[in-house]
Amino acid sequence: MTEKQQTGDSYWLRTAPDGRHPALSGDLEVDVAVIGAGIAGLCTAWELTRAGRSVAVLEAGRVAAGVTGHTSAKVTAQHTLIYDKLRRTRGSEGARLYARSQSEAIEHTADVVAELGVDCEWERRSAYTFVRDGSGVEELRAEARAAREAGLPASFVTGTGLPFPVAGAVEVTGQVQFHPRKYLLALARDIVARGGRIHEDTTVVGLEEGTPCRLSTSTGATVTARDVVVATHYPVFDRALLFTRLSSRRELVVAGPIPAGQDPEGMYITQEENTRSVRTAPYGEDGSRRLLVVTGEHFTPGTGDPRAGFDRLSAWAREHFPGVELTYSWATQDNDPTDTVPLVGPLHPGARHTYVATGFGGWGMSGGMMAGLLLTAQITGEKCEWSGLYDPRRLASTVREAPSFLKHQAQVAKHFVGDRLRPSPPVEALPPGEGAVVRVDGGRLAVYRDDEGSLHAVSARCTHMGCLVDFNAAERAWECPCHGSRFDTDGKVVQGPATRPLERRDI
Repeated sequence: MTEKQQTGDSYWLRTAPDGRHPALSGDLEVDVAVIGAGIAGLCTAWELTRAGRSVAVLEAGRVAAGVTGHTSAKVTAQHTLIYDKLRRTRGSEGARLYARSQSEAIEHTADVVAELGVDCEWERRSAYTFVRDGSGVEELRAEARAAREAGLPASFVTGTGLPFPVAGAVEVTGQVQFHPRKYLLALARDIVARGGRIHEDTTVVGLEEGTPCRLSTSTGATVTARDVVVATHYPVFDRALLFTRLSSRRELVVAGPIPAGQDPEGMYITQEENTRSVRTAPYGEDGSRRLLVVTGEHFTPGTGDPRAGFDRLSAWAREHFPGVELTYSWATQDNDPTDTVPLVGPLHPGARHTYVATGFGGWGMSGGMMAGLLLTAQITGEKCEWSGLYDPRRLASTVREAPSFLKHQAQVAKHFVGDRLRPSPPVEALPPGEGAVVRVDGGRLAVYRDDEGSLHAVSARCTHMGCLVDFNAAERAWECPCHGSRFDTDGKVVQGPATRPLERRDI
């Protein structure tokens, strides 16, 4: 990636029809309001609509264009090295329920794809977690045993389709990869066809819980609903202080066509080298090429220089897949729960009609599908065997895995205090295409100089909890290192939990 090159829309966004839905213009009353039109929100809305509930989906941006539109789109119950840990922390039954919930969600989605006749490039592939360093082999052997005991078709192997040798890998057969936006746009069309409502460009800014609940929106309209689902990736309403149990990370993606003969014919991931994830997707009409998708170089939003990460990731892809022309680059964002398992269920201990889905830890495709089934069961009064496993109100696992919780809080405190002590560069030294937090009249401003040389200044205080943002030069965005909120160069919210823009300032 050259110094001035920017990342663009993901391949999934560029290659799927852009169905648009109107902003909410008047008050609305429904059975269920779903906030967020990513995979968790749309899967939940579709299931509820099919169950006979009237549903409105409220999306601040566009359908399936946020985190879901920038995923690597691997749909698997193999989530790197999770089952051996679950077996130790939640027992064999907890590991079994996790595997079953994820697997059943995938198979249910396969049925939906068939039922709706969705052309979303649904392909069965084995999923692999691999290591090249022999010191990690025993950990993989333990993971393979734990995953197999949990009910997955897992085994330890030493041979893969990768173009380089590995010391070992956990293989789980029968997993899936697909085009996420094509699938979710089909769900959205069917939701509307069944009488559901979808409103884009509608930011929910207020929640009044009760019987019924009331949502206030940026358009001035009010939505009244018996039940509310917060499926905004990072909760925009956090009455259970879930932000203390979630840490945000951003990950880079590069992609480009390769000859079909170079296809490794699987989905691969390693935690080595700051993560390397590899898969391919259909590309072109004649089947002679595949799209190589390589992900890695994760970092906390608002820290480091992603341009160097793009360079490393691109170099890795070219080294192992000679001749690949990397024509796409983008980045995605994930939230990791401090106690391993996603938070799906009642929003807080006193919640009666509000629910949340968050903390998928990089595995939001199968997790979002699972959340749709789980939340629908809870809202309609059906029994779900794994409700307790994912319950956001759980305390035992938070206490048990306290070191992760405390480490996350220490990092937030470090940024909240330390970032205010950073030296301030002079505005005059800011080159075109760059941004920096500068001190002006005793305060901190986030200042960006565009390619024409004009300055754009906004408050540097994130509107979520007041941490100072920093500039991501690769994507030309302001990012909060505390909880992952992102803003464009004029302060508009790109990604929550913030719901209000950075205030514009004169400079």
